[in-house]
Parts: sequence; C-alpha cells; structure tokens
Amino acid sequence: MDAEEECWYFPAMNTIPVWHLYGEASPFPDILHIERIVDRAAGMDWRIAAHRHVNLHQIFLIRRGSIAVTMDGRTVRPEPPVVLNIPPGIVHAFVFAAGTDGHVLTLPTADFPELFGPDVALLAAPFHVEGSGLSAAFERISALHGETSALRNLRLRAAATDLVCDVCALTGAPDPAARQPRLARLEELIRSHLADGWSVADYASALHLSDRHLRRLCLEASGLSAHGFIEQVRLREACRMLAYTRMQVQMVAYALGFEDQAYFTRTFRRCTGLSPTEYRKKLDADEAAGQPLVQ
Repeated sequence: MDAEEECWYFPAMNTIPVWHLYGEASPFPDILHIERIVDRAAGMDWRIAAHRHVNLHQIFLIRRGSIAVTMDGRTVRPEPPVVLNIPPGIVHAFVFAAGTDGHVLTLPTADFPELFGPDVALLAAPFHVEGSGLSAAFERISALHGETSALRNLRLRAAATDLVCDVCALTGAPDPAARQPRLARLEELIRSHLADGWSVADYASALHLSDRHLRRLCLEASGLSAHGFIEQVRLREACRMLAYTRMQVQMVAYALGFEDQAYFTRTFRRCTGLSPTEYRKKLDADEAAGQPLVQ
C-alpha cells in the first residue's frame, strides 16, 4: 500500500494547530460525528493543513479518488478503498484529488473507553489498511446519525464499536487465542469439566499432549503452572457464580469440583483475600453504591 513515501518536517509541535472540531473542548456535544469527505474537504480546495486533535479519534474511509496523507511526518498515498486510523495527538494533513469520495468518523475517546483503553493498544498508533467491505458500515452509521429516535445513541455506539472491531481485524494483528489455540481449548475443557475433578494428566490426554508439554505450554503462555492455570479458571468461574447467581457457597464449591466446602473457602481466600461469603457481601455493597461488579 505504501507506493510512495516522503517526510514532511513540521515546525515545533507547539506551532501545529490543535483543531477543536464540533465543540471538542469538553463536553463533546454528541456521541460521535460522521460526515462525507466532500463536505469537509471541498471547501478547503481539497487540502487540509497539518493539525491534531486532543480528545478525538478519527477513522477515514476513502472509497474512491486519491489521497496523500501525512501522519506524524510520514506521507503515504494508499490506493482506495482504504481505511485510515488516526489516534488523538497524531499530527496529520491531507491532499485529496477533487471529487474524492468517502467518510470520516470522529469518536470522542472518553465516551468509548472500551475501544481506546489499554486493552486495544493497536488503535493507539496510526495505520492504513485496505478498506473494501466497510462501506456499508459507514453508511449505516451515517444513516443512524441522522435519526432522532430514543435508541439512536445506543445504536450508534453499537455500530461504531462493531466498525472499529472490523478495522482492527483488517490489520491482521494476531488474536492471543489464535496464537495459542491449545491454551484456548484447555480453558474450554476446564469450563466443560469443572465438576469432574480432572487432573493435569486428564487435560493433557484430551489435548493429545504429554503432561510435560502441557505444563510447558501453560508456563510459556501465562506464566502459570498447569495446575495454577486450571485453578485460575476455576476461581474465575467461582467469582462469576457468586456474583451472578444466588447459589449457596456449598453448591458453588460442588459445581466447581471441590468435594470439601472448607477447602474451597481456603482456596478462594488465598486467591482473592476474601472468603466466598465476604466476596458476595462486598459485591452487594458495591452494587448498592453504584459501583461495577468486581470480576
């Protein structure tokens, strides 16, 4: 995609304008903004000077035409259809061919913490990827943006989140589960056999691995021994059962394969610092205070 590259040298960073689009200075007036390239660029002679945004993340879809885009001093001329990811703080500039067709989606990062937090590090860097197949998603967001229904914001949030996930998938960045399919399969097996009391050897056999290989796989992928990994999954399920069901602690213990409730309580306390009963009381207190459930 990088057919031609060059460096544009910007003056000192404090001379690069910070553009406050659509009332970007807090609070942002809408859950997101979307517009066509022609609506933004045509009135500027199809050139947008170097600038940056502090609180906005932008995703462009260039459907047809041509574009030279500079992101933090690196200029590329990708062939449409192409998607551009431009995080906050990135200095960017555009030169479009007249009549270039596409959309720009602008998302306030504070309103989408699930997308722009540390768990989605990929989006923190600028990139461009081939964008065929995403036109309908941009058009849907554009149509929803013009609605006035009570569910407008929820639908916009869902559509934007789905689109950003699709953009991430287009980069080809490996999914951690895809990198370790056997570890993902091990977790599935643990969840399927919680009450069966399977040993490390049982899981190794089900995965067609030796005990030694399974232990090495767990250590390399998670930093835990095989026994520690199994215990971690079981305790995560214990937290979910205590949080989202009213099962008695004894029944939770049996559902997780613990024959002795006292042993389950000791194990749970060792891992969480609380007994199962104390953990559930804390969740109830946090929920009453409006705090999110602890996971």
